[in-house]
Amino acid sequence: MNAAEALQQKIRESIPLSDAMQFGIDSLSLDAIAVSAPLSPNINIHGTGFAGSIYSVAVLTGWALCTHILDALEIEAELVVAKAEIRYRAPVTGDLQCNTAAGADEREAFLRDIRERGKGVLQLNIEVGDKPSAVLQATFCAIKRS
Repeated sequence: MNAAEALQQKIRESIPLSDAMQFGIDSLSLDAIAVSAPLSPNINIHGTGFAGSIYSVAVLTGWALCTHILDALEIEAELVVAKAEIRYRAPVTGDLQCNTAAGADEREAFLRDIRERGKGVLQLNIEVGDKPSAVLQATFCAIKRS
């Protein structure tokens, strides 16, 4: 099982909503992630993406990238979403596709702060769709386990 498959399984087992939404990781590296979820289990009464599902898949996208960074570098930390705000720009008419990337400088500052201070934050912009149809700005906080 590769890192993306292992992380997807971890998320689906620990966050049951992700399984119901059929959250899947399409690509994964230390710098970037792309995920998707089919429209059918995430649909609203208008036949487009349900806003709550869009938000949830976007948050999971950022959380998954941060988790992967921590796991890959064997850093034991509790990871939470400290703040998240979404802007919906257009209806999502197909599968929910999200992507985000962490710059090397931001990622290294995040890791340095965890190692030196016991707590680090990473801010990510998660785009939904190719237009993008929505953008989630989120701050993730990792607190090192003692």
